Amino acid sequence: MNPYKILLIIPRYRLTNKKDYLYTFPVGMAYISSVLKKAGYEVDCLNLNHHEGPIRSIIAGFLNKKNYDFVGTGNNALGYNITKIILGSVKEHPSKPKTILGGPIITTQPELYFRDLEPDFGILGEGEDTITELLEALAKKKDIKNVKGIIYRRGKDIITTGKREPIGNLDSLPFPDFEGFGFSQYLDNLRTNIFHNYNPFDYPRTYPILGSRSCPFNCTFCYHDSRYRERSIDNIIQELELAVKKYKINIIIIYDDCFAVNPDRIKDFCKKIKVLQEKVGWKFKWSPQLTAKNVTPELLELMKDAGCDTVSYGFESYSPEVLKSMRKPVTSEQINCAFKETLKAGLPIQANFIFGDRAETKETYKETLRYWKNNAQGQIFLDFIQPYPGSEIYKHCVKKGIIKNELEFIKNFSPANILNMTDSMSNKEFNVLIKEVIDASSKYSKFVKPLSLKKISENNYSVGVKCPFCSQAIEYKNCYIENKYSYSFNLVCRNCHMRFFVASPFRFFANRYHSKLHTLRAIQLKSAGYLKKAAFIFTNKLDFS
Repeated sequence: MNPYKILLIIPRYRLTNKKDYLYTFPVGMAYISSVLKKAGYEVDCLNLNHHEGPIRSIIAGFLNKKNYDFVGTGNNALGYNITKIILGSVKEHPSKPKTILGGPIITTQPELYFRDLEPDFGILGEGEDTITELLEALAKKKDIKNVKGIIYRRGKDIITTGKREPIGNLDSLPFPDFEGFGFSQYLDNLRTNIFHNYNPFDYPRTYPILGSRSCPFNCTFCYHDSRYRERSIDNIIQELELAVKKYKINIIIIYDDCFAVNPDRIKDFCKKIKVLQEKVGWKFKWSPQLTAKNVTPELLELMKDAGCDTVSYGFESYSPEVLKSMRKPVTSEQINCAFKETLKAGLPIQANFIFGDRAETKETYKETLRYWKNNAQGQIFLDFIQPYPGSEIYKHCVKKGIIKNELEFIKNFSPANILNMTDSMSNKEFNVLIKEVIDASSKYSKFVKPLSLKKISENNYSVGVKCPFCSQAIEYKNCYIENKYSYSFNLVCRNCHMRFFVASPFRFFANRYHSKLHTLRAIQLKSAGYLKKAAFIFTNKLDFS
């Protein structure tokens, strides 16, 4: 047994002090837990989402029970302020464990964020080999400057060691360890309308899996810091066989940015997933993300026959000029083909068109909107590009002075804040773009009022709806609704597999008259967001000034 006691903390993902299951389970943290346990460390886990009360109180309670040597956590750009609360809570505890921070939140801007967040150690890039080597060096009192892929403080100096090579053989890693993080509790609280592309089940039990790492492409709005690598299909199936049986899984979400560059890999997966379904004794569904240029009718039929229930695509734009600027390795023709063939195969689609690239102009955004209005039937979501730290578009924003203070930007980072990052559009023109996109989404997406709404338990409702496409009446028995007077959520028809929105009478009315109510709604949302953040900051005693 190695000498250290380690606590791993999954951050709270929403601004709430209540128990919350509305999040995507972090596979990366589960991998860190598995490699540390394999190395012989005593590891405990704390999932803040599953506890009620202020973060500081929850962490203090855990640290009171045991003297930990290290506390580890990680996050992305959206979780900067939550991460600061976690690290500050650990630092102020009398037991004074050392803190280790990983994930994009430290990897993208190591020195800037390290100075502000003040962890003891930062793990840059993939963490499995790095954290075990760091802890071993500390235990043996070796100089940690030889540990590749870390950032730490020595006296007044901040030291970043050289970049670590990405893990070449992903099959060599132990399977992720979900045990201590309350994964069974998470599964028991999943709902049919929350965080899955399409739930064919009223009571989904979703298993997240990574079949590859990084991405073979280099889009300007995305960030990844290593080359693309794939696990073998046999290794993926081995993990799934254990997990599906253990947790009674009925849906598998493949988190990969791109599950397969080579269609033969998908074909191999389809063949072996069918064998696994027969072996475990029940049919389960699965959902991958593919690139549009790989899609053929034959491949889609093969996937559907093997249990695929949704296909995710990164369409992003229908303008050739914008696709080129984004460095998207697909054409408009390939997007059109993938979209129409996937619908023809009877598979729901999860995809976006995102607006606001550097090359966006009045002509390019209208080109994408025109295609969307004439073809999409509301099956492709509309959104706006966000300058995620580390991405090329982020660097462009810093260089052009669009982002003036990088630290203040990350502290206030939110998808609700839409920046004009274009090279040629004035702010007035860009505001027209925003309005046209939002109005189009409201007008051309399908919204229906429920036929029936029956409360099962707190925030849990049975919802009866009539599909606006095929007119089939369907009951969805396990839907999350926070406020029964004001809600809107996405569903997919279990008969025709088309996507639509269910809205309360109030939200249905507001959507119908969206253009007239747009300004009022924007003020309301901004005020509500500000008040929610202010209340959360107050209860967690964090100064964001």
